[in-house]
Amino acid sequence: MGAFQYIVKDTNGVRIEGTLKAGTMDEAVDKLTKQGSIIISVKSTSDGAFSSKMSMFDKIMFTFYKLRTGVGLRVLVFFTRQMATMFSAGLTIEKSLSSLAKGEKHKRFRKVLNKLANDIKKGFSLSEAMEQHPGVFNSLYISLVKAGEVSGTLHTVLDELAIYLEKIEDTRRKVWSALSYPIFILVFLVFVVWGLFYYIIPKFAEVYESFNADLPEPTLIAIAISNVIREHVFFTFLGLLAIIMASFVFYLSDRGRFLVDSIILKLPVIGNLLENSIMSKFSRTFSILMYAGVPIMETMELVENVVQNAVVEGACRKARFSVKEGYSVAGAFKKTKVFPPTLLQLISTGEETGDMDSLLRKAAEFHQKLVDSVIDRLTSLIEPLLIILMAGLVGYIIIIIYLPIFNLGLAISHGLK
Repeated sequence: MGAFQYIVKDTNGVRIEGTLKAGTMDEAVDKLTKQGSIIISVKSTSDGAFSSKMSMFDKIMFTFYKLRTGVGLRVLVFFTRQMATMFSAGLTIEKSLSSLAKGEKHKRFRKVLNKLANDIKKGFSLSEAMEQHPGVFNSLYISLVKAGEVSGTLHTVLDELAIYLEKIEDTRRKVWSALSYPIFILVFLVFVVWGLFYYIIPKFAEVYESFNADLPEPTLIAIAISNVIREHVFFTFLGLLAIIMASFVFYLSDRGRFLVDSIILKLPVIGNLLENSIMSKFSRTFSILMYAGVPIMETMELVENVVQNAVVEGACRKARFSVKEGYSVAGAFKKTKVFPPTLLQLISTGEETGDMDSLLRKAAEFHQKLVDSVIDRLTSLIEPLLIILMAGLVGYIIIIIYLPIFNLGLAISHGLK
């Protein structure tokens, strides 16, 4: 006998959520139907979003698998919107997938669509077919499709999912547009500094060496770094590559990811931008899952994986355990001391009124406006700050290079006196 989580509506239209024992999924559905309930969703408790914890090797392999098989969010947004429109127009899932595959320009995604259409022909449901492509469709996407299939509202769920993905893609685009300029400047700065150490400093070093001049300590350090970079170019790049790979593996570890994400959230301006972006995504994801009729425990489990920040993920995990212990959803999230008061108040009101999905949607819009506000401030502040940073660092290196000449000029001026 297995355990099944269910969400139903009774004869009065009241939403009821619970667990029952049954041998199979069909048996669980029969039991609920005989009670006169309208089934919204039924799911085995053993099919949680994260039934097992991934090892470090599995994380590395899955990351490379996603890079090899995944598609961009924009492609997925366009597919979901088209699928929702075609399905609402009365086309079958198989026909919709076949039509989309013919017009798909993305070769990798076209193969996925053809495979989905073939699996549907073999008798698989859409969610079961999508489970064969974890690099393209994440657990959130599959759970929403499955909820739509069980409740018979797949066209509505696909439409809501398309809107959700469009909002997420829009937020991501805005955040990256705000961060792309500083990232470009920082990369450019690295190349400028590398050029100074590789080309400019050696020329000054030759001049100073010909005069047998006593050089200041900062200049000697700069020349030593320059010699290492010039004489060991291959090993320098190899060392940088090793540092990047080590940082990548460190970030994949639970402790490393938590440390990095904690530091990022504490950064001035950028931390505030990312925090509001995460809260917007958290609220929007929670809202669409509740709207689709996904059970509250599975909703919290899926949201934990979607926020993509170890600090907030840990808070979601703690909140989920607290709800299991009998806390209200708002009380559980408040206990973590990670979520903002406005969001907590809206969740609390949603619990009391039974309208949590709509209030969470409003919370997502509120945090989206905060993201837009921060981006406006960031774009006006970041350019002068980065110019100052660039000028300061390059100017400091140039001063170090010219320091012996300054000292010589001072010595000559003192001698003339």
